[in-house]
Amino acid sequence: MTKTVVAITETTNTRSFNLRVFGCQMNSYDGELIRGAFSRAGYREELNPEAADVVLFHTCSVREHAEERVHSLLGALKRTKRERPHVVLGVVGCMADRESEELFEREPHVDLVCGSRHFPKLPKLVEKVISGEGRVLLVGDSDFAVDAPVRDLAGHPGGFSSQVAIMRGCDLNCSFCIVPSVRGRVESRPIKDILDECRRLVERGTTEISLLGQTIDSYGVDLSSSGSIPQLARLLDELAEVEGLRRIRLITLHPAYCNDELVEALARSPQFMRFLPIPLQSGSDSVLKRMKRGYTLDLYRKRIQKLREKMPDLELVSDWIVGFPGETERDFEASVDAMKEFGFLHSYVFQYSPRPGTPSTQLEDDVPAQEKGRRNRLLLDLQAEIARERTSSQVGKAGSLMLDLRPEKNPGYWRGKLQTGHSALLPDPDGLLRPGLQIPVQIQDWQGKELFVESVLSQKKVLEMQAKIPTAQVESSILDV
Repeated sequence: MTKTVVAITETTNTRSFNLRVFGCQMNSYDGELIRGAFSRAGYREELNPEAADVVLFHTCSVREHAEERVHSLLGALKRTKRERPHVVLGVVGCMADRESEELFEREPHVDLVCGSRHFPKLPKLVEKVISGEGRVLLVGDSDFAVDAPVRDLAGHPGGFSSQVAIMRGCDLNCSFCIVPSVRGRVESRPIKDILDECRRLVERGTTEISLLGQTIDSYGVDLSSSGSIPQLARLLDELAEVEGLRRIRLITLHPAYCNDELVEALARSPQFMRFLPIPLQSGSDSVLKRMKRGYTLDLYRKRIQKLREKMPDLELVSDWIVGFPGETERDFEASVDAMKEFGFLHSYVFQYSPRPGTPSTQLEDDVPAQEKGRRNRLLLDLQAEIARERTSSQVGKAGSLMLDLRPEKNPGYWRGKLQTGHSALLPDPDGLLRPGLQIPVQIQDWQGKELFVESVLSQKKVLEMQAKIPTAQVESSILDV
Protein backbone atom coordinates (compact mmCIF):
# COMPACT_ATOMS: atom_id res chain seq x y z
CA MET A 1 0.00 0.00 0.00
CA THR A 2 1.01 3.59 -0.54
CA LYS A 3 1.82 5.53 2.59
CA THR A 4 1.98 9.31 2.80
CA VAL A 5 3.48 10.79 5.97
CA VAL A 6 2.08 14.11 7.15
CA ALA A 7 3.15 16.52 9.85
CA ILE A 8 0.66 16.81 12.70
CA THR A 9 0.13 20.06 14.58
CA GLU A 10 -2.40 21.12 17.22
CA THR A 11 -5.40 23.21 16.22
CA THR A 12 -8.85 24.20 17.47
CA ASN A 13 -11.93 25.46 15.60
CA THR A 14 -15.70 25.53 15.72
CA ARG A 15 -16.41 23.68 12.48
CA SER A 16 -18.88 20.80 12.23
CA PHE A 17 -18.46 17.20 11.10
CA ASN A 18 -20.82 14.44 10.00
CA LEU A 19 -19.86 10.78 10.35
CA ARG A 20 -21.53 7.72 8.81
CA VAL A 21 -20.34 4.33 10.09
CA PHE A 22 -20.72 1.08 8.15
CA GLY A 23 -19.94 -2.51 9.03
CA CYS A 24 -18.93 -4.36 12.15
CA GLN A 25 -18.85 -3.55 15.86
CA MET A 26 -15.17 -2.69 15.56
CA ASN A 27 -16.14 0.05 13.11
CA SER A 28 -18.79 1.28 15.57
CA TYR A 29 -16.10 1.47 18.24
CA ASP A 30 -13.72 3.26 15.87
CA GLY A 31 -16.53 5.67 15.00
CA GLU A 32 -16.77 6.55 18.68
CA LEU A 33 -13.01 7.24 18.76
CA ILE A 34 -13.30 9.40 15.62
CA ARG A 35 -16.07 11.44 17.24
CA GLY A 36 -13.88 11.87 20.30
CA ALA A 37 -10.92 13.02 18.19
CA PHE A 38 -13.01 15.70 16.46
CA SER A 39 -14.58 16.77 19.75
CA ARG A 40 -11.12 17.30 21.25
CA ALA A 41 -10.17 19.35 18.19
CA GLY A 42 -13.11 21.70 18.80
CA TYR A 43 -15.54 20.34 16.21
CA ARG A 44 -19.24 19.80 16.87
CA GLU A 45 -21.18 16.90 15.37
CA GLU A 46 -23.76 17.78 12.71
CA LEU A 47 -26.33 15.06 11.96
CA ASN A 48 -27.24 16.50 8.55
CA PRO A 49 -24.42 15.78 6.06
CA GLU A 50 -25.60 18.57 3.75
CA ALA A 51 -25.03 21.11 6.54
CA ALA A 52 -21.66 19.84 7.84
CA ASP A 53 -18.24 21.31 7.08
CA VAL A 54 -16.64 17.85 7.08
CA VAL A 55 -18.41 14.70 5.84
CA LEU A 56 -16.76 11.36 6.59
CA PHE A 57 -17.63 7.76 5.74
CA HIS A 58 -16.09 5.11 8.00
CA THR A 59 -16.24 2.11 5.71
CA CYS A 60 -16.31 -1.69 5.52
CA SER A 61 -14.83 -3.91 2.79
CA VAL A 62 -15.96 -7.34 3.94
CA ARG A 63 -18.69 -7.44 1.28
CA GLU A 64 -18.89 -5.71 -2.07
CA HIS A 65 -22.41 -4.34 -1.55
CA ALA A 66 -21.18 -2.33 1.47
CA GLU A 67 -18.57 -0.62 -0.71
CA GLU A 68 -21.05 0.04 -3.50
CA ARG A 69 -23.42 1.65 -1.02
CA VAL A 70 -20.66 4.06 0.02
CA HIS A 71 -19.89 4.88 -3.62
CA SER A 72 -23.59 5.57 -4.16
CA LEU A 73 -23.71 7.94 -1.19
CA LEU A 74 -20.52 9.65 -2.32
CA GLY A 75 -22.05 10.16 -5.75
CA ALA A 76 -25.10 11.78 -4.17
CA LEU A 77 -22.79 14.34 -2.52
CA LYS A 78 -21.40 15.66 -5.82
CA ARG A 79 -24.08 18.34 -5.87
CA THR A 80 -23.33 19.31 -2.27
CA LYS A 81 -19.65 19.63 -3.16
CA ARG A 82 -20.47 21.86 -6.15
CA GLU A 83 -22.75 24.10 -4.11
CA ARG A 84 -20.47 24.14 -1.05
CA PRO A 85 -16.93 23.63 -2.37
CA HIS A 86 -15.38 24.25 1.05
CA VAL A 87 -16.89 21.00 2.39
CA VAL A 88 -14.23 18.36 3.11
CA LEU A 89 -15.33 14.92 1.95
CA GLY A 90 -13.42 11.92 3.29
CA VAL A 91 -13.36 8.12 3.17
CA VAL A 92 -11.95 6.34 6.21
CA GLY A 93 -11.26 2.73 7.15
CA CYS A 94 -11.03 -0.58 5.30
CA MET A 95 -12.32 0.74 1.97
CA ALA A 96 -9.67 3.46 2.06
CA ASP A 97 -6.97 0.85 2.66
CA ARG A 98 -8.25 -1.43 -0.11
CA GLU A 99 -8.92 1.12 -2.85
CA SER A 100 -6.35 3.78 -1.88
CA GLU A 101 -5.64 6.13 -4.85
CA GLU A 102 -8.41 4.46 -6.86
CA LEU A 103 -10.94 6.26 -4.66
CA PHE A 104 -9.70 9.61 -5.96
CA GLU A 105 -9.99 8.33 -9.54
CA ARG A 106 -13.54 7.01 -9.13
CA GLU A 107 -14.73 9.84 -6.84
CA PRO A 108 -12.78 12.96 -7.92
CA HIS A 109 -14.74 15.16 -5.49
CA VAL A 110 -13.30 13.27 -2.48
CA ASP A 111 -10.64 15.24 -0.58
CA LEU A 112 -9.33 12.76 1.96
CA VAL A 113 -8.58 9.02 2.06
CA CYS A 114 -7.47 7.71 5.45
CA GLY A 115 -6.73 4.07 6.32
CA SER A 116 -8.03 2.15 9.32
CA ARG A 117 -4.82 2.54 11.34
CA HIS A 118 -4.55 6.31 10.92
CA PHE A 119 -7.92 7.75 11.93
CA PRO A 120 -6.57 9.28 15.21
CA LYS A 121 -4.88 11.82 12.89
CA LEU A 122 -8.11 12.71 11.05
CA PRO A 123 -8.67 16.24 12.45
CA LYS A 124 -5.12 17.20 11.44
CA LEU A 125 -5.52 15.66 7.99
CA VAL A 126 -8.72 17.66 7.52
CA GLU A 127 -6.85 20.83 8.46
CA LYS A 128 -4.31 20.12 5.73
CA VAL A 129 -7.13 19.96 3.18
CA ILE A 130 -8.71 23.16 4.52
CA SER A 131 -5.38 24.98 4.43
CA GLY A 132 -5.17 24.41 0.69
CA GLU A 133 -2.60 21.61 0.53
CA GLY A 134 -4.82 19.57 -1.77
CA ARG A 135 -5.97 15.99 -1.42
CA VAL A 136 -4.58 13.92 1.43
CA LEU A 137 -3.88 10.19 1.26
CA LEU A 138 -2.71 8.27 4.34
CA VAL A 139 -2.99 4.48 4.29
CA GLY A 140 -0.80 1.51 5.11
CA ASP A 141 0.86 0.25 8.27
CA SER A 142 1.08 2.17 11.51
CA ASP A 143 1.83 1.35 15.13
CA PHE A 144 -1.76 1.96 16.18
CA ALA A 145 -1.04 1.35 19.87
CA VAL A 146 1.45 4.24 19.77
CA ASP A 147 -0.48 6.59 17.49
CA ALA A 148 -3.91 6.16 19.11
CA PRO A 149 -4.66 8.64 21.90
CA VAL A 150 -5.85 7.49 25.29
CA ARG A 151 -9.61 7.15 24.97
CA ASP A 152 -11.04 10.22 26.67
CA LEU A 153 -14.68 9.12 26.19
CA ALA A 154 -15.51 12.41 24.43
CA GLY A 155 -17.25 10.43 21.71
CA HIS A 156 -18.89 7.92 24.04
CA PRO A 157 -22.69 8.00 23.70
CA GLY A 158 -23.34 7.20 27.36
CA GLY A 159 -25.56 4.43 28.62
CA PHE A 160 -24.89 1.16 30.38
CA SER A 161 -23.38 -0.80 27.46
CA SER A 162 -19.97 -0.04 25.94
CA GLN A 163 -17.45 -1.56 23.56
CA VAL A 164 -13.70 -1.87 24.06
CA ALA A 165 -11.28 -3.01 21.34
CA ILE A 166 -8.52 -5.10 22.90
CA MET A 167 -6.68 -5.80 19.63
CA ARG A 168 -6.64 -5.02 15.93
CA GLY A 169 -5.89 -6.98 12.80
CA CYS A 170 -5.74 -10.70 12.08
CA ASP A 171 -2.83 -13.12 11.52
CA LEU A 172 -4.97 -15.72 9.77
CA ASN A 173 -5.38 -15.93 6.02
CA CYS A 174 -8.83 -17.37 5.39
CA SER A 175 -9.10 -17.59 1.63
CA PHE A 176 -12.42 -15.71 1.42
CA CYS A 177 -11.57 -12.85 3.79
CA ILE A 178 -10.30 -9.35 2.98
CA VAL A 179 -9.71 -8.35 6.63
CA PRO A 180 -5.99 -9.26 6.99
CA SER A 181 -5.06 -7.25 3.90
CA VAL A 182 -6.93 -4.12 5.03
CA ARG A 183 -6.68 -4.35 8.83
CA GLY A 184 -3.12 -5.69 9.00
CA ARG A 185 -1.50 -8.10 11.40
CA VAL A 186 -2.56 -8.64 15.02
CA GLU A 187 -1.69 -5.74 17.30
CA SER A 188 -2.73 -6.33 20.92
CA ARG A 189 -3.22 -3.60 23.48
CA PRO A 190 -1.48 -3.94 26.86
CA ILE A 191 -3.71 -5.32 29.60
CA LYS A 192 -3.12 -2.23 31.73
CA ASP A 193 -4.52 0.07 29.03
CA ILE A 194 -7.60 -2.13 28.60
CA LEU A 195 -8.24 -2.29 32.34
CA ASP A 196 -7.86 1.49 32.68
CA GLU A 197 -10.37 2.08 29.88
CA CYS A 198 -12.86 -0.40 31.35
CA ARG A 199 -12.58 1.15 34.82
CA ARG A 200 -13.20 4.64 33.44
CA LEU A 201 -16.25 3.39 31.57
CA VAL A 202 -17.62 1.73 34.71
CA GLU A 203 -17.08 4.96 36.64
CA ARG A 204 -19.35 6.64 34.06
CA GLY A 205 -22.07 4.05 34.61
CA THR A 206 -21.21 1.24 32.18
CA THR A 207 -22.16 -2.20 33.49
CA GLU A 208 -21.80 -4.25 30.28
CA ILE A 209 -18.69 -4.26 28.07
CA SER A 210 -18.22 -6.02 24.73
CA LEU A 211 -14.57 -6.88 24.13
CA LEU A 212 -13.78 -6.63 20.42
CA GLY A 213 -11.25 -8.31 18.17
CA GLN A 214 -11.23 -9.94 14.73
CA THR A 215 -10.12 -13.22 16.39
CA ILE A 216 -10.32 -12.17 20.00
CA ASP A 217 -8.98 -15.43 21.44
CA SER A 218 -5.67 -14.74 19.64
CA TYR A 219 -5.23 -11.69 21.86
CA GLY A 220 -1.62 -11.35 22.98
CA VAL A 221 0.09 -13.62 20.42
CA ASP A 222 2.03 -10.67 19.01
CA LEU A 223 3.48 -9.77 22.41
CA SER A 224 5.11 -13.13 23.13
CA SER A 225 8.59 -11.83 22.24
CA SER A 226 8.47 -9.52 25.26
CA GLY A 227 8.53 -12.52 27.59
CA SER A 228 4.97 -11.93 28.80
CA ILE A 229 1.93 -13.18 26.91
CA PRO A 230 -1.15 -11.27 28.13
CA GLN A 231 -3.62 -13.93 27.05
CA LEU A 232 -7.36 -13.40 27.04
CA ALA A 233 -7.69 -15.76 30.01
CA ARG A 234 -5.53 -13.46 32.15
CA LEU A 235 -7.46 -10.40 31.01
CA LEU A 236 -10.77 -12.00 32.00
CA ASP A 237 -9.37 -12.85 35.44
CA GLU A 238 -8.29 -9.24 35.97
CA LEU A 239 -11.60 -7.84 34.72
CA ALA A 240 -13.33 -9.95 37.38
CA GLU A 241 -11.81 -7.54 39.92
CA VAL A 242 -13.40 -4.45 38.32
CA GLU A 243 -16.19 -3.55 40.73
CA GLY A 244 -19.43 -2.56 39.03
CA LEU A 245 -18.72 -4.41 35.76
CA ARG A 246 -21.49 -6.99 35.61
CA ARG A 247 -21.31 -8.38 32.08
CA ILE A 248 -18.64 -9.13 29.49
CA ARG A 249 -19.33 -10.16 25.91
CA LEU A 250 -16.65 -11.51 23.55
CA ILE A 251 -16.68 -10.78 19.79
CA THR A 252 -15.49 -12.96 17.96
CA LEU A 253 -13.64 -16.25 18.69
CA HIS A 254 -11.78 -18.51 16.27
CA PRO A 255 -11.92 -22.27 17.02
CA ALA A 256 -8.17 -22.75 16.53
CA TYR A 257 -7.31 -20.41 19.43
CA CYS A 258 -10.00 -21.55 21.89
CA ASN A 259 -7.75 -23.61 24.18
CA ASP A 260 -8.48 -25.24 27.55
CA GLU A 261 -6.96 -22.34 29.49
CA LEU A 262 -9.41 -19.92 27.91
CA VAL A 263 -12.38 -22.24 28.45
CA GLU A 264 -11.51 -22.49 32.15
CA ALA A 265 -11.26 -18.69 32.40
CA LEU A 266 -14.63 -18.23 30.70
CA ALA A 267 -16.26 -20.74 33.04
CA ARG A 268 -14.93 -19.07 36.20
CA SER A 269 -15.67 -15.51 35.06
CA PRO A 270 -18.66 -14.14 37.01
CA GLN A 271 -19.28 -11.57 34.26
CA PHE A 272 -18.95 -13.59 31.04
CA MET A 273 -22.25 -13.83 29.16
CA ARG A 274 -23.01 -17.43 28.26
CA PHE A 275 -23.34 -16.35 24.65
CA LEU A 276 -20.42 -16.94 22.32
CA PRO A 277 -19.86 -16.16 18.62
CA ILE A 278 -17.54 -18.91 17.35
CA PRO A 279 -18.10 -19.28 13.58
CA LEU A 280 -17.88 -22.71 11.95
CA GLN A 281 -18.43 -21.49 8.33
CA SER A 282 -18.91 -25.03 6.93
CA GLY A 283 -19.47 -28.56 8.19
CA SER A 284 -17.31 -30.06 5.44
CA ASP A 285 -13.60 -30.66 6.07
CA SER A 286 -12.80 -30.32 2.37
CA VAL A 287 -14.52 -26.92 2.23
CA LEU A 288 -12.86 -25.80 5.48
CA LYS A 289 -9.50 -26.74 3.95
CA ARG A 290 -10.16 -24.66 0.83
CA MET A 291 -11.31 -21.82 3.09
CA LYS A 292 -7.96 -22.16 4.95
CA ARG A 293 -9.80 -21.99 8.27
CA GLY A 294 -7.11 -23.89 10.18
CA TYR A 295 -9.32 -26.53 11.84
CA THR A 296 -11.41 -29.59 11.07
CA LEU A 297 -14.99 -30.35 12.04
CA ASP A 298 -13.67 -32.76 14.68
CA LEU A 299 -11.49 -30.06 16.29
CA TYR A 300 -14.47 -27.69 16.32
CA ARG A 301 -16.57 -30.44 17.92
CA LYS A 302 -13.98 -30.95 20.67
CA ARG A 303 -13.89 -27.19 21.38
CA ILE A 304 -17.69 -27.05 21.71
CA GLN A 305 -17.81 -30.17 23.86
CA LYS A 306 -15.27 -28.63 26.25
CA LEU A 307 -17.13 -25.32 26.36
CA ARG A 308 -20.50 -26.93 27.10
CA GLU A 309 -18.98 -29.35 29.59
CA LYS A 310 -17.84 -26.36 31.65
CA MET A 311 -20.87 -24.15 30.84
CA PRO A 312 -23.98 -26.27 30.12
CA ASP A 313 -26.12 -23.15 29.62
CA LEU A 314 -23.83 -21.72 26.91
CA GLU A 315 -25.49 -20.49 23.71
CA LEU A 316 -23.50 -20.34 20.46
CA VAL A 317 -23.54 -18.15 17.36
CA SER A 318 -22.06 -19.12 13.99
CA ASP A 319 -21.40 -17.70 10.55
CA TRP A 320 -21.87 -19.85 7.45
CA ILE A 321 -20.86 -19.52 3.82
CA VAL A 322 -22.86 -21.54 1.29
CA GLY A 323 -21.83 -22.09 -2.30
CA PHE A 324 -18.10 -21.78 -1.63
CA PRO A 325 -16.05 -22.93 -4.67
CA GLY A 326 -16.19 -26.70 -4.95
CA GLU A 327 -18.98 -27.15 -2.39
CA THR A 328 -20.89 -30.27 -3.41
CA GLU A 329 -24.33 -31.34 -2.25
CA ARG A 330 -22.62 -33.73 0.17
CA ASP A 331 -20.52 -30.84 1.53
CA PHE A 332 -23.66 -28.78 2.03
CA GLU A 333 -25.43 -31.65 3.80
CA ALA A 334 -22.45 -31.78 6.17
CA SER A 335 -23.20 -28.16 7.07
CA VAL A 336 -26.86 -29.04 7.63
CA ASP A 337 -25.82 -31.89 9.94
CA ALA A 338 -23.38 -29.65 11.82
CA MET A 339 -26.01 -26.96 12.38
CA LYS A 340 -28.30 -29.60 13.87
CA GLU A 341 -25.52 -31.12 15.98
CA PHE A 342 -24.29 -27.93 17.63
CA GLY A 343 -27.66 -26.25 18.11
CA PHE A 344 -26.73 -22.62 17.51
CA LEU A 345 -29.03 -19.97 18.94
CA HIS A 346 -28.24 -17.66 16.01
CA SER A 347 -26.59 -18.09 12.63
CA TYR A 348 -25.58 -15.61 9.95
CA VAL A 349 -25.72 -17.31 6.56
CA PHE A 350 -24.07 -15.79 3.49
CA GLN A 351 -23.90 -16.81 -0.14
CA TYR A 352 -20.32 -16.91 -1.38
CA SER A 353 -19.22 -14.17 -3.74
CA PRO A 354 -15.58 -13.64 -4.75
CA ARG A 355 -13.87 -10.57 -3.25
CA PRO A 356 -11.03 -9.04 -5.30
CA GLY A 357 -7.78 -9.36 -3.39
CA THR A 358 -8.68 -12.59 -1.60
CA PRO A 359 -7.07 -16.00 -2.37
CA SER A 360 -10.44 -17.65 -3.06
CA THR A 361 -10.72 -15.67 -6.31
CA GLN A 362 -8.19 -18.15 -7.71
CA LEU A 363 -10.80 -20.89 -7.26
CA GLU A 364 -13.57 -21.48 -9.78
CA ASP A 365 -16.87 -20.01 -8.55
CA ASP A 366 -18.67 -23.13 -9.73
CA VAL A 367 -21.86 -23.22 -7.66
CA PRO A 368 -24.74 -21.62 -9.62
CA ALA A 369 -26.39 -18.56 -8.07
CA GLN A 370 -29.77 -20.31 -7.92
CA GLU A 371 -28.24 -23.21 -6.00
CA LYS A 372 -26.50 -20.83 -3.59
CA GLY A 373 -29.86 -19.23 -2.92
CA ARG A 374 -31.50 -22.60 -2.28
CA ARG A 375 -28.82 -23.64 0.19
CA ASN A 376 -28.98 -20.25 1.89
CA ARG A 377 -32.76 -20.56 2.41
CA LEU A 378 -32.48 -24.12 3.71
CA LEU A 379 -29.93 -23.17 6.35
CA LEU A 380 -31.90 -20.10 7.40
CA ASP A 381 -35.09 -22.16 7.75
CA LEU A 382 -33.26 -24.81 9.75
CA GLN A 383 -31.69 -22.19 12.01
CA ALA A 384 -35.11 -20.63 12.68
CA GLU A 385 -36.42 -24.04 13.75
CA ILE A 386 -33.44 -24.65 16.04
CA ALA A 387 -33.74 -21.17 17.56
CA ARG A 388 -37.39 -21.83 18.40
CA GLU A 389 -36.45 -25.09 20.10
CA ARG A 390 -33.68 -23.48 22.14
CA THR A 391 -35.90 -20.55 23.09
CA SER A 392 -38.85 -22.68 24.19
CA SER A 393 -36.53 -24.91 26.24
CA GLN A 394 -35.75 -21.95 28.52
CA VAL A 395 -39.28 -21.80 29.97
CA GLY A 396 -39.26 -22.64 33.67
CA LYS A 397 -35.61 -21.72 34.18
CA ALA A 398 -34.20 -18.89 36.29
CA GLY A 399 -32.01 -16.19 34.80
CA SER A 400 -30.56 -12.72 35.13
CA LEU A 401 -32.02 -10.00 32.88
CA MET A 402 -30.30 -6.71 32.03
CA LEU A 403 -32.81 -4.12 30.84
CA ASP A 404 -32.11 -2.41 27.52
CA LEU A 405 -35.11 -0.56 26.04
CA ARG A 406 -38.89 -0.21 26.03
CA PRO A 407 -40.21 -1.70 22.75
CA GLU A 408 -42.69 0.50 20.88
CA LYS A 409 -45.01 -2.43 20.23
CA ASN A 410 -45.02 -3.46 23.91
CA PRO A 411 -44.87 -0.19 25.90
CA GLY A 412 -45.82 -1.95 29.14
CA TYR A 413 -42.64 -4.04 29.04
CA TRP A 414 -38.88 -3.69 29.12
CA ARG A 415 -36.79 -5.68 26.66
CA GLY A 416 -33.42 -6.97 27.78
CA LYS A 417 -30.90 -9.76 27.42
CA LEU A 418 -30.56 -12.76 29.68
CA GLN A 419 -27.09 -13.96 30.66
CA THR A 420 -27.43 -16.54 27.86
CA GLY A 421 -28.08 -13.89 25.21
CA HIS A 422 -31.79 -14.68 24.86
CA SER A 423 -34.05 -11.66 24.33
CA ALA A 424 -36.74 -11.32 27.02
CA LEU A 425 -39.61 -9.03 28.01
CA LEU A 426 -40.27 -7.97 31.61
CA PRO A 427 -43.56 -6.26 32.63
CA ASP A 428 -43.27 -2.65 33.82
CA PRO A 429 -46.78 -1.18 33.45
CA ASP A 430 -45.97 1.82 35.64
CA GLY A 431 -42.83 2.76 33.71
CA LEU A 432 -40.65 2.86 36.83
CA LEU A 433 -37.62 0.92 35.59
CA ARG A 434 -34.55 2.12 33.66
CA PRO A 435 -31.98 0.61 31.26
CA GLY A 436 -28.90 -1.00 32.79
CA LEU A 437 -30.75 -2.54 35.72
CA GLN A 438 -29.95 -6.23 36.21
CA ILE A 439 -32.76 -8.27 37.76
CA PRO A 440 -33.06 -11.96 38.75
CA VAL A 441 -36.03 -13.40 36.88
CA GLN A 442 -38.05 -16.54 36.27
CA ILE A 443 -38.82 -17.45 32.65
CA GLN A 444 -42.58 -17.91 32.25
CA ASP A 445 -43.35 -18.21 28.53
CA TRP A 446 -42.05 -17.69 25.01
CA GLN A 447 -43.27 -16.41 21.65
CA GLY A 448 -41.22 -16.42 18.46
CA LYS A 449 -37.66 -15.45 19.40
CA GLU A 450 -38.66 -13.80 22.67
CA LEU A 451 -39.07 -14.98 26.24
CA PHE A 452 -41.46 -13.53 28.82
CA VAL A 453 -40.12 -13.25 32.36
CA GLU A 454 -41.16 -12.12 35.83
CA SER A 455 -38.95 -10.62 38.51
CA VAL A 456 -38.34 -12.88 41.50
CA LEU A 457 -37.91 -9.76 43.65
CA SER A 458 -40.58 -7.43 44.99
CA GLN A 459 -41.06 -4.11 43.21
CA LYS A 460 -39.75 -2.35 46.32
CA LYS A 461 -36.51 -4.35 46.21
CA VAL A 462 -36.08 -3.73 42.48
CA LEU A 463 -36.50 0.03 42.93
CA GLU A 464 -34.00 -0.01 45.79
CA MET A 465 -31.49 -1.71 43.48
CA GLN A 466 -32.18 0.85 40.76
CA ALA A 467 -31.62 3.76 43.15
CA LYS A 468 -28.01 2.62 43.58
CA ILE A 469 -27.27 2.90 39.84
CA PRO A 470 -25.21 6.01 38.89
CA THR A 471 -27.22 8.62 36.99
CA ALA A 472 -25.08 8.35 33.86
CA GLN A 473 -25.81 4.66 33.65
CA VAL A 474 -29.54 5.00 33.12
CA GLU A 475 -29.20 7.13 29.98
CA SER A 476 -30.19 5.56 26.66
CA SER A 477 -27.37 4.00 24.66
CA ILE A 478 -27.74 4.30 20.87
CA LEU A 479 -24.85 4.08 18.40
CA ASP A 480 -25.21 5.77 15.00
CA VAL A 481 -24.28 2.81 12.84
